[in-house]
Amino acid sequence: MTAQPLSVRSPSTMSNSLAALWRDKLAALSAVILLVVLGCAVLGPTLLADEARAMNLQARNAAPFSGGGGWLFVLGADALGRSLLARIIVASQNTMVIAFSAVACALLIGGALGLIAGYKGGWVSAVLLRLADSIMSFPSMLLAVIVLFALDPGITNVILVLAVSRIPVFLRTIRAEVLEIKERLFVTAARAMGAHTDRVLLRHIAPMVLPTAINLATLEVAFVMLVEAGLSFLGIGIQSPEVTWGLMVADGRNYLGSAWWLAFWPGLAIMLVTISLNLLSNWLRILTDPVERWRLVSKGAV
Repeated sequence: MTAQPLSVRSPSTMSNSLAALWRDKLAALSAVILLVVLGCAVLGPTLLADEARAMNLQARNAAPFSGGGGWLFVLGADALGRSLLARIIVASQNTMVIAFSAVACALLIGGALGLIAGYKGGWVSAVLLRLADSIMSFPSMLLAVIVLFALDPGITNVILVLAVSRIPVFLRTIRAEVLEIKERLFVTAARAMGAHTDRVLLRHIAPMVLPTAINLATLEVAFVMLVEAGLSFLGIGIQSPEVTWGLMVADGRNYLGSAWWLAFWPGLAIMLVTISLNLLSNWLRILTDPVERWRLVSKGAV
């Protein structure tokens, strides 16, 4: 297979990036899976909300691929005779909203604090780092358990708790990047020309740390999904009548001996999305790093 140096060395355009993604089969498959899940999250509740709530006690714990009930029951039915496929599609919205919202909040707040801490230094950096250390002293799961045990475990509270627990990750990572970038010549030149601090941070430094922040955010979405699933499994996450993949796994654990598919299919959905996010994050990291981009060429991916 002939390499295409132009596409490799000029990945800034959308077409070249998409071409690079298409040639990396694992990353392309991951992107397709994520697009399908996002499509289900956007359209699923509108199209299949009634089917996900419809009960048919005659089809309780119906086995997958049994041929009864139509295509919606291809994955089987739960203990109330509801379509597992419809419920997984509908549950994808809450799962994605929680994961992406929590990471977006953590990225905005932690990123801003990381920029300030790295650029200002001194006591400002020390205070922010001690704040991050105090949050990180509690494991994410333990912190969420403590807070949600005292508060109503609704979607908003789950998002806030998970966002707070991930802020230190972005703060410390972006601070480390800024400490190195602020010593470069183009930043020194901007300051010498009288550029205000806000302009230096937003126009010169922030675009340089954005690839790292995006790659980290992709990984954090997978981590937050797993934490949310764990909270729902413990019974302190999202509560019925709302539904998430983690809650479906929790509901199916009592039937593992007689109806394993109740927990298997939503667990498989969680696994596929987290693996896809990790693979796509790795591809993005290589594509956005000029030093490591040659690895895509050596693999024949681009």
